[in-house]
Amino acid sequence: MTIKLRIESEKLVKSSEEKGRRPVGEQVQLSVFDTVTYNTFFPIIFTFRAPSVCNRAIELGLRLALAEYPEWAGRMAPGGVATILLNDGGVRLVEAACDAPLSFAVPRVPTPDLLHLHGARAYGGAAEQDDDRPLLHVQLTRFSCGGLAVGLTASHIVADGCAACSFWITWGRAARGLAVPPRAVLGRGIFPVRSPPRVEFEHRGVEYSATPPAPATATAVQWEGVIDDIVLEKVHFPVEFLRKLRAEASFPDLQRPHSTFETLVAHLWRTVTKARGVEEEVETHLRISVNGRRRMNPPVPDEYLGNLVLWAFPAATAGELLRRPLHHAAALIREAVARVDDRYFRSFIDFSEQMKAAPPGERSTPTAEMENRVLSPHLEVDSWLRFPFYDVDFGSGGPDLFTPTWSPYEGFLVLLPSAAGDCGVDVLVPLLRERMPIFKEICYTLEAN
Repeated sequence: MTIKLRIESEKLVKSSEEKGRRPVGEQVQLSVFDTVTYNTFFPIIFTFRAPSVCNRAIELGLRLALAEYPEWAGRMAPGGVATILLNDGGVRLVEAACDAPLSFAVPRVPTPDLLHLHGARAYGGAAEQDDDRPLLHVQLTRFSCGGLAVGLTASHIVADGCAACSFWITWGRAARGLAVPPRAVLGRGIFPVRSPPRVEFEHRGVEYSATPPAPATATAVQWEGVIDDIVLEKVHFPVEFLRKLRAEASFPDLQRPHSTFETLVAHLWRTVTKARGVEEEVETHLRISVNGRRRMNPPVPDEYLGNLVLWAFPAATAGELLRRPLHHAAALIREAVARVDDRYFRSFIDFSEQMKAAPPGERSTPTAEMENRVLSPHLEVDSWLRFPFYDVDFGSGGPDLFTPTWSPYEGFLVLLPSAAGDCGVDVLVPLLRERMPIFKEICYTLEAN
């Protein structure tokens, strides 16, 4: 399916003068959590059925929201300096039209066709070294039925999923004429190094590579054939199946039953491992994003605009994972996530500051990178289950659909609230083409072995 769009306008949207602008030239120093995260732009899509609010209202709301959140209208400092310049350079806004209806033009499972809803200039995957590149791109696409797609491409350096969602909701409030609440936390310097520093955990080989960086060898051309062989499925797990999974992972002396997240991720870990045909002696690990806002003491508000994510790494050999019952994998996940607590976050802060002060030859690069298109035998898991994306409302109600855009990374799983609104879970599962039929055959069986 080829989507044909007409680009009707393109401009830079700056903050509203009604609320005043912070002085041009102010800077926001990135935190250690910003500099260790993925240096990429993440693309997502909201769709709204007719009647949808007019573009003018959405643009006005964006201007008002940017006055409170000027980082999105800023630019990265030149020369690789870990700073956002609050220069009100603007957000790129593209207005487009499509002669097809929304239901036909926007697939409910991510495909390459969705990239048209971001604009060719917006979607580039890894962040480009362009000092004047906007940190947020917006494309408003109108369809023949009156429906609307809002394509957002946002710099991960500016914010993680939790912070970005808070901004989308604030933008929606402003578009509806409601007051924009003041920022709960303005700065990013709220993670001080302890005196004396206490590095209590190992961070080399975890958030940072175990050795100094080697010259890059992979190129886009080398990955081209691999990308063509990656297919993505959206797998819906209804509530009844999730209840059965939790029951399967429970046993009488377990003081606290395993959560839906723990059991579903354990199930996915096992079924994907079996579908891939990983040999028994090979170790497989999960890389699970852990939001630090409620784990740090004192807690950090959800509205904090920045990154506050580290990762848990439960691991097992493929043989151990498949021979032992589901509750074993769930327990590995629970224990690994529990270890990423306030002490761990504080240790990471202290280690990162030491890393910045180390001679260049002794520094390591973050392990969060987007160069490897195939993660097998490992998996990465991002859970967006607790983010209120379906509360984003520009004036015509919440979205009919929220989804990340096509992103061909084998083994990078994303958990989403069910688009059907039935309290189930949708999981985006990208695998190599030859392995997907096996996964689809076993993904609804309770036992993977």
